[in-house]
Amino acid sequence: MIGSANLNIMIKAARKAGRSLVKDFREVENLQVSVKGAGDFVSRADLAAEKILKDELMGARPTYGWLGEETGGEDGKDPTRRWIVDPLDGTTNFLHGLPHWAVSVALEHKGQVVAGVVFDAAKDEMFFAEKGAGSWMNDTRLRVSGRNRMIESIFATGLPFAGRSDLPLTLQDLARLMPACAGVRRWGAASLDMAYVAAGRYDGFWERRLNQWDLAAGIVIVKEAGGFVEPITRGGNVLEDGEVICSNEPIFDQFSKIIRG
Repeated sequence: MIGSANLNIMIKAARKAGRSLVKDFREVENLQVSVKGAGDFVSRADLAAEKILKDELMGARPTYGWLGEETGGEDGKDPTRRWIVDPLDGTTNFLHGLPHWAVSVALEHKGQVVAGVVFDAAKDEMFFAEKGAGSWMNDTRLRVSGRNRMIESIFATGLPFAGRSDLPLTLQDLARLMPACAGVRRWGAASLDMAYVAAGRYDGFWERRLNQWDLAAGIVIVKEAGGFVEPITRGGNVLEDGEVICSNEPIFDQFSKIIRG
């Protein structure tokens, strides 16, 4: 798969950041960790990875805007294009030595995500997509699952932690969904959850109270794999509202009806 110049820049940057993170992951017990908020940790590995991404992406496209988890937002000379970056999605997994975390990079053009990369460096799985060019994992074309029965499907979500106010709503979701499906997984990295929907590993995913950098790359990766992506609240906006529901087409109506209550 030969992508556009922008996609190749994104993949190169994600690989470079991923190599840095893998090196730190091997030394995870020695990381200098500071507390950013309840249940939300930031490590020097996280900050170093974002610096690599910013240097690579802004170095290649200095007129683009920027939104990074650690460094915040900056307007670019080109107001129509913006990088949206999470240098380490799944920080808590990383700090606990669990090999399930990712580098996420998206390119937004005129309010629409047109390219996305999610790099699972620990497993060397590079998920990527570009609008109109399909979704891929390394050299393999991705398609969402073909399952059409809820009872045979498995789903992923994030469970609120550290006293977050949306826990009761999520427990209500689970109470409605779990009797109707084959299982629910909570692996702690939203970008990989969406990439796994694109790959057919999960049949669907939903979560609330996410940030733009958690969601952006996954949106285009799922869509280009043939999946449906919508906000949980009808008429909303996935990126702006920070909530998403996605799955393959055959089960989307039933799945979304359960989650939307």
